[in-house]
Amino acid sequence: MAIGLIAHINVVDGKGREFEDAFTKQAACVRENEPGNQLYRLFRSRENPNAYVVMEIYESNEALDAHANSEHFKASRPVMLPLRDGKPRVTILDAI
Repeated sequence: MAIGLIAHINVVDGKGREFEDAFTKQAACVRENEPGNQLYRLFRSRENPNAYVVMEIYESNEALDAHANSEHFKASRPVMLPLRDGKPRVTILDAI
């Protein structure tokens, strides 16, 4: 069963471009190293330039766990953490 993940992320005012660049690098690593990932995409709000949504799809819970424990994901945390304004709001969903 496919697993969906939606993360709502706010970034520090003025840090959007830096966040987008860091996410682009992370997304390239996901595509190259995670065969169980089917979607990993960043979207920016039209109303609030500091509000982003990440949409992800994984083929299984194991693929989601592999993502969370991957070296490239761990390496991106210290880069992205100072760019975020607060903790992300994450929802995990089961595909029907």
